Amino acid sequence: MSRRHAAEKREILPDAKFGDKVLSKFMNNLMIDGKKSVAESIVYNAMDRVEKKLKRAPIEVFHEALDNIKPSVEVRSRRVGGATYQVPVEVRPTRREALAIRWLIKAARTRNENTMEERLAGELVDAVNSRGSAVKKREDTHKMADANKAFSHYRW
Repeated sequence: MSRRHAAEKREILPDAKFGDKVLSKFMNNLMIDGKKSVAESIVYNAMDRVEKKLKRAPIEVFHEALDNIKPSVEVRSRRVGGATYQVPVEVRPTRREALAIRWLIKAARTRNENTMEERLAGELVDAVNSRGSAVKKREDTHKMADANKAFSHYRW
């Protein structure tokens, strides 16, 4: 890692259908082996399924699901005098979004529906209703931070 200056953030172009940058980031994260068109079709078909199921604007549902997954605190390892402490730290907004996207994709991949579209749609619906493995991951992260609140004075 360079000590001179932080790496500049690349500008991500919004997606074609909804014109949303966060959705574009989501697609880029979902993409495997550079197959963006496959990732796009999976996301758009999943959005169509969500729209049929919930009868709401799919982009609105997507953002609400991400908001339900975003963690506000996490624990970071901090070494103090030979002991390692799990110190609760507030999460930066960009990392918060990145974690939510990563957790949502991982949770969707571990579901046992037939296609990735069904899995993603199911996980989005679950996240909107504040259940599912991605939301559980956030709850676990918050519980761990709460349990280690005693070490918060080691924050840096």
